[in-house]
Amino acid sequence: MPTTRKRLSLALSATAVAALALAGCASSNPLEGGDTGDSSTIVIGSQAYYSNEIIAEIYAQALEGAGFDVDRQFNIGQRDAYIPSLEDGSIDLFPEYTGNLLQFFDPEATATTSEDVYAALQEALPEGLTVLDQSSATDQDSYNVTADFAAEHSLTSIGDLAGIEGLVLGGAPELEERPYGPTGLQDVYGVTVAFEATADTTVDELVAGNIQVANVYSADPRIETENLVTLEDPEGLFLASNVVPVVNADIADEISDVINAVSAALTPEGLVALNVQSTVDQRSADDIAADWLAENGLD
Repeated sequence: MPTTRKRLSLALSATAVAALALAGCASSNPLEGGDTGDSSTIVIGSQAYYSNEIIAEIYAQALEGAGFDVDRQFNIGQRDAYIPSLEDGSIDLFPEYTGNLLQFFDPEATATTSEDVYAALQEALPEGLTVLDQSSATDQDSYNVTADFAAEHSLTSIGDLAGIEGLVLGGAPELEERPYGPTGLQDVYGVTVAFEATADTTVDELVAGNIQVANVYSADPRIETENLVTLEDPEGLFLASNVVPVVNADIADEISDVINAVSAALTPEGLVALNVQSTVDQRSADDIAADWLAENGLD
C-alpha cells in the first residue's frame, strides 16, 4: 500500500479548514452544521490501496442512498498520514483492519483471534474514535493450498495438514522466522513443514506444485483467479485483521445502521471477488460498489 505523506495530509487539513470556514462552524466535527443543528457532510477517507478504496466507496454510496451527504477523501496513504485527520475530526469514517490498527495504537497487544482483537481495539482507540461492527472479511496473512490438494486431503483448516508428509511452505523470506511460520505451525497445530523462500513467486510455485502451502494475504485476488483454498485458523495463529469501520464517536449512532448492514454483508470471499473486479476486470471502484450494493439489497 503506497504511502502518501505530508503533501496529502496538509492538503486534507486545508480542505477541512476551508469547509468549516464556509459553514461558519467553529467545531472540528463536520456534522455540527451551523445554527440549524442539522447533520452536514460525512467525510470518508481511504488508503491509497484499491481494495480499501472499494470498501470506502461502498460506505459512501450506502450513506448517500440513505440520504446523507458525503465528501470522499480517498487515496490518502497509510496510517501515519490519515490517523491524525481521524483524531482531529477532519475525517469521519474510514475502512480499517482490526489487527493492524490495534498494533498501531498498542504495539504490545497480544490478542490474535478475531473477537479478542476487536475487543482490544475498542479499548486501545483514542477518545473521540470508535468502531462499528467488524466484517467477517479480512485482509491478513493466511495459509492457502490448491483446490485439488484440499480435495485430495479433505482440508478445511490449518490443523488438517497435521500428519501429511513432505509439506513445503512458501512465502517471503522473513516468514521462516515469524511466530506464525514453521515454528508456529508446529507449536499451535502440530504441522511439520519445510520452508522455501518464494517471495513474489509464492502463488506461482503453489500452482506449479513446487510447494504445498502458501502464505498469501487473504484478500489477494489470485485466491479466486487461481482457485486456491484459504485454510481456516481457529486457534488464532495469525493476527486477525477483519475489515472494520472506524468512525467519529459523535456520529456513530447516526450512521451505524447503514454501515453495520454493509459489514454484515461483506464476506471474505466477497472481498476477494471485489478485488478481482478491480485488478483483473479493471472496473472502477464506483461501478464495483454500485453493483455490490444492488446485489446485496443495500442500494
